[in-house]
Amino acid sequence: MAKKLKFPHLVGSKWTAQQQTWGWRHFQVINRQNQGKWVFAEMVASCDPQVRFWLNAQQLKDRALWQPGWLSLAEIAAQSN
Repeated sequence: MAKKLKFPHLVGSKWTAQQQTWGWRHFQVINRQNQGKWVFAEMVASCDPQVRFWLNAQQLKDRALWQPGWLSLAEIAAQSN
């Protein structure tokens, strides 16, 4: 039996950073990389494809840092109340 894939729907998923990251808040995962027990996601800013970075995909589970989907500032403020 095949080993269960961690973060199976990672590529193509959209995320909103709680704080501006590299000047932007909205990102999409365009690539993933497995390194041992870790999974990394390559993020690209939705408004600026030049802005790219890798992060440990486990951080995407931290709602203090990231929210799934693309949220407006009003939606972010409503969730923090």
